Amino acid sequence: MTDVVNKLWGFCHTLRHDGIDYGDYIEQLTYLLFLKMADERGVKIPEKYNWESLKKESGQALLDHYADILRNLRSQPGLLGDIFTGAIPRFNNPVNLKKLLSMIDVEQWSAMDVDVKGAAFEGLLEKSASEGKKGAGQYFTPRELIKSIIRVMKPDPRKDPQFTICDPACGTGGFLMCAYEWLMEETRGALPLKQIKRIRTKTYFGQELVPRPRRLALMNLFLHGLEANIYFGDTIYEPDRGERYSCVLTNPPFGTKGANQAPVRDDFTIATSNKQLNFVQHCSNILKPGGRCAIVLPDNCLFEGKAGEVFEILMQDCNVHTVLRLPRGTFTPYSPGVKANVVFFQKGLPTENTWIFDARSNVPGITKKERPLTAAHFAEFEQCYGPDPNGQSDRTDLGMEGRFRKFHITDIKERDYKLDITWLRDESLEDANDLPDPEVLVSEAITELEAVVDDLREILELIDINGECGGD
Repeated sequence: MTDVVNKLWGFCHTLRHDGIDYGDYIEQLTYLLFLKMADERGVKIPEKYNWESLKKESGQALLDHYADILRNLRSQPGLLGDIFTGAIPRFNNPVNLKKLLSMIDVEQWSAMDVDVKGAAFEGLLEKSASEGKKGAGQYFTPRELIKSIIRVMKPDPRKDPQFTICDPACGTGGFLMCAYEWLMEETRGALPLKQIKRIRTKTYFGQELVPRPRRLALMNLFLHGLEANIYFGDTIYEPDRGERYSCVLTNPPFGTKGANQAPVRDDFTIATSNKQLNFVQHCSNILKPGGRCAIVLPDNCLFEGKAGEVFEILMQDCNVHTVLRLPRGTFTPYSPGVKANVVFFQKGLPTENTWIFDARSNVPGITKKERPLTAAHFAEFEQCYGPDPNGQSDRTDLGMEGRFRKFHITDIKERDYKLDITWLRDESLEDANDLPDPEVLVSEAITELEAVVDDLREILELIDINGECGGD
């Protein structure tokens, strides 16, 4: 994939002279890769508008036919039309379009990887991130992290005909795609005949605010025979739809941009402008009784002002049984300085004990090339988590020198329900020769400062509500 991504990225520079920026290029690329992979997989596309019809054209006729294809496909009924909603051609030079068609046509994309189009897309996002483009990382969760979460959560829809899986911040559909891949591995690619239609059409759900990643999520799932329902809109600012799910797997967008106002939601007990804490409340609310959730959260969501209030309510309604502290640099190259966690909980039982696994202390930071994130980073965690997806397996507290420890609800209550609990001495932070790169340290400092700013915003809101600015 690296060679393919480098080739596609190199062509992006050529297209800039045609007035196509990297974002438009990635979008146009998804249309073309979809048509090529649909052709390889035998997915039904109207013959007049399929890959073969496109690649035989040239010159102005090629541009015209490409425009006709997008116009026709976006008017198709059902999921195909939904995928191409708003699709507009951006090419002005037929030579450039023809060259890109040739580059795509020589590869057998379906034979490379289960999610090769997603990998190509994410590879291009990585390239844009490494060249200083901001915002690319909002769509991406490392595949090794997703796969580890899936392995312990076991989102298996075979036993319960009402079992549903949702990612309310689905981006390009990584969690949903990996959940389906896991199911294919479990069944060795052979779903029970009586369940095929239900699993492929009524099991996988999501929501995404940005059109481009939503489109790619629909495409990826569609190419694998899934008719997922990916809603378009703002998850935490729109009213609750009333749908409830058996399993929620999500990595809501980090940062505070656009989150200066608390959403007006009757089903949110705690009013806060922190996006991630609002996603915690949302995920709890959309779970069925007994349903389980895994949510990725930055460190500040475990300790900042309203975090304790949110987790106090959550621990009354749900069993917050496990927290995984992720290695530094997990989100390299997008946000190398972000320190994050995965919080696991089950709805319907109050919390008695919360187990924390520290996969960060004394672990070399993740880098793109020298120390990439691998399955080995999560192997011990998965063993400690145990086979029960609800976190009820027999577990062993490994003590002050171990990575896995148990904390009773009384201990957590004494900490005002804040879960930024550490016990291992991180020797790497005391060695001046082994400190993270300066940009990582700066990014970590910014994260800490943003948490303080969020707290100050909450104080200002309270002052406004009370109508007081101090004594006289």
